[in-house]
Amino acid sequence: MKFSQAKQGRTFIIRLEDGDIIHREIEKFAQTHSVRAGFLVVLGGADTDSTLVVGPKAGRSKPIVPMKHLLDNVHEVTGTGTLFPNEKGEPVLHMHVACGRKKATVTGCVREGVRVWHVLEVILVELLDTSAVRAFEPDSGFELLRP
Repeated sequence: MKFSQAKQGRTFIIRLEDGDIIHREIEKFAQTHSVRAGFLVVLGGADTDSTLVVGPKAGRSKPIVPMKHLLDNVHEVTGTGTLFPNEKGEPVLHMHVACGRKKATVTGCVREGVRVWHVLEVILVELLDTSAVRAFEPDSGFELLRP
């Protein structure tokens, strides 16, 4: 286990609009408002043809090959995520959402492009006094959180 501490800063109440791509808009917002780190909750809708990353094709095999799931219709969405800079100082969102329609739900990461259907409400809580970053780790090929 690795850890560090942070303090809470500003709280932002954000409404993403129809057609917005979740990770792009949140990362752009963070850059514009000088939010270095934070955590988020979201609630709203995902549009048809949004793409979720739903896991690796084969457990622990290398290389890690992500599976993608394309939403075939509009879905209700709820999710949570973290925002930390990469080694270049750019804000990077890591968010998982559960997308439901009728009796089925699929859960995955938004990094491949989840498009808002009409509205997505976002609460972003800024984290201060942290040096945590997303650093590239060659073993996994991912930018992983280094607290």
